[in-house]
Amino acid sequence: MDILAIAAHRDDVEQTCGGTLLAMQAKGWKTGILDLTRGESGTRGTAAEREAEANEAASILNVAHREALDLPDGNVQNTLENRIKIAEVLRRLRPRVVILPYWEGRHPDHYTAATLGYEACFVSGLAKLDMPGDAKPHRPYKILYASLYADVRPTFAVDITPYIEQRFQSLMAYRSQYANRPEGGGLFVPEEEIRERTFAMARHCGLLAGVRYAEPFVQKEIGLVDDLMMLPVASI
Repeated sequence: MDILAIAAHRDDVEQTCGGTLLAMQAKGWKTGILDLTRGESGTRGTAAEREAEANEAASILNVAHREALDLPDGNVQNTLENRIKIAEVLRRLRPRVVILPYWEGRHPDHYTAATLGYEACFVSGLAKLDMPGDAKPHRPYKILYASLYADVRPTFAVDITPYIEQRFQSLMAYRSQYANRPEGGGLFVPEEEIRERTFAMARHCGLLAGVRYAEPFVQKEIGLVDDLMMLPVASI
């Protein structure tokens, strides 16, 4: 596995970095998704429905692997037990890049998943920490944070222009969540507005980066530039 996106809920990846996974897969990188919960506590849909929808979305996103842990939906906690559960997956899949949710947000599961995921990446590399299985310690090289819904200036953006429609279709695979239904009517965006909102947010990020549609990311470390003449995105 080259790139692994970790998120709290089935459909979080599709909302925040699905286009990036499509773009990276098109470059030949092997991509995957790890959902921490199964959706049993959601206002809409059942865990079984969410699983079927997640599998359909994974096919649309061309990911090589997708799986879900059993952390309680709506109560994701940063515990050693949960860090080890994620670390077991990291040791098995051995991604070089991990994408996490941004560390601030409305839903506790989302911002908890950011810290939990980071600490699991650290734990995964501890040689003397015993875990089930025989996979060797592994620590991802790069940890990125998908910041589409965060009110922060991104470190960089990924051009998803060729994949914007496919990205949208992966989101709409979750019919239990995005088709108009009576339950949760005041909480969910009406189906007829989802396309406009999805494209508008990607368009806004694209304008910042000088492309049509993009997805934003934050990295905590400083970037290193080798050649000033090769820097993308015009200043004026």
